[in-house]
Amino acid sequence: MSFMDKQVMNIGMVSELTGLSERRIRYYEIRKLICPKRTIGGTRKYSFRDIEKLVEISEQMEIGWMTAEIRHSAKKRRTSSAANG
Repeated sequence: MSFMDKQVMNIGMVSELTGLSERRIRYYEIRKLICPKRTIGGTRKYSFRDIEKLVEISEQMEIGWMTAEIRHSAKKRRTSSAANG
């Protein structure tokens, strides 16, 4: 497993790194744009790859994309990369 995929950061650190509020990060999770792993105690754990996704989501939202469009776009990318790889 790449260090990019290791879920080691809590939401506070992710908020600090991305500039997004914890509330905004939770909103993206509720809208199924990001799915962090959770510990047995329920704490969210994020990877560097999750941070990249959050920044990309934030940029898409800023230019007017709706959450459904972002979700659809991400699903298309996953499907095409699975077919090619």
